[in-house]
Amino acid sequence: MREVFGVFFLSRTLHSALMSLQGALRKSFAALQNHRAVWRSVLEECDPLMESLGNLGEQMQALSRVRVSDTPLGVFPDLQERLQFQLLQAVDVLLHRLWDRMSRLQAIRDSIGNQVSTVLQLYQDAADALGLAAATERSSVVPSLADMLGWLQDAERFYRRQFLQRKTLLQTLRLDDLAQVEGASKSWKSLESPDSEQQITDNLCRLSFFMESQ
Repeated sequence: MREVFGVFFLSRTLHSALMSLQGALRKSFAALQNHRAVWRSVLEECDPLMESLGNLGEQMQALSRVRVSDTPLGVFPDLQERLQFQLLQAVDVLLHRLWDRMSRLQAIRDSIGNQVSTVLQLYQDAADALGLAAATERSSVVPSLADMLGWLQDAERFYRRQFLQRKTLLQTLRLDDLAQVEGASKSWKSLESPDSEQQITDNLCRLSFFMESQ
């Protein structure tokens, strides 16, 4: 009788742990889908700002190659300095707007990281009850727990790396290096990782049945 009760208790414990973890995974993947849409929207806002920054860098380079005092415009005192000041002010405004977008990207990165940490902790707490077989079991329409946990971690690493690279690009931007300012837009676009993004999209598509089932 005790053996039967023990098996029944373990079965209920396993079922409870499995349902709890699956619920957390659904919540995390749903949040990831929402975060992806917001992340893309913020990056779309950044693109024209980076292009404007590159244009200003080009204008600053052109201005640095000319001595306004040697041109007909030389009749205007301090014109070159005033133009340079206006360009620097415009750059400062753009950088401020870009950092505002970066703070939004950081919030998304942090939220994804917190979601993944919560799910991983839940799995670690339930690992003994679940066992290896339950964690690696998959069907033709539902991936295994191990697969889904791995996909979440891949997504978290992607957004963490993307944020760090873009943050570093802005932090290392030197206004006295006009070639760097002019090429900032191209540098920004070079950070795109379509293959990694496609992999996240593919993984989310594999979860369609799992997300709809309760």
